[in-house]
Amino acid sequence: MNIAISPKPLSVLVVEDESLVAMNLESILVDLGHNVIGPISSLSELDAALEAGLQADVAILDINIAGEQIYSHARRLQALGIPFLFASGYGESGISDDFSGHPIVPKPYTEFDIAGGLSAIRAA
Repeated sequence: MNIAISPKPLSVLVVEDESLVAMNLESILVDLGHNVIGPISSLSELDAALEAGLQADVAILDINIAGEQIYSHARRLQALGIPFLFASGYGESGISDDFSGHPIVPKPYTEFDIAGGLSAIRAA
């Protein structure tokens, strides 16, 4: 299926610790016409980027980064006004209750799934 390229390119922060998954996501985002920030593969790297004033239109966050959960960083992104969606192999049942109902793209995902997730964020 051929997905339409986004009318306005986004700067998309990718936080994913699995290199093959990150490379696939980066490829999908580029094919959709977006700019990729990262991928960032550790929470300490994300901390450093946030401290340095990272700017992104949106973020795609794996929930489990090298055995640590992303939720405190997701809250920081919310405070900075950076919308995000979760990408997880655990589906909705793997999300913390305080993020229940937040956009999630289940792994493995397709270009169509990512495009839909980004559209949902834009519509919010």
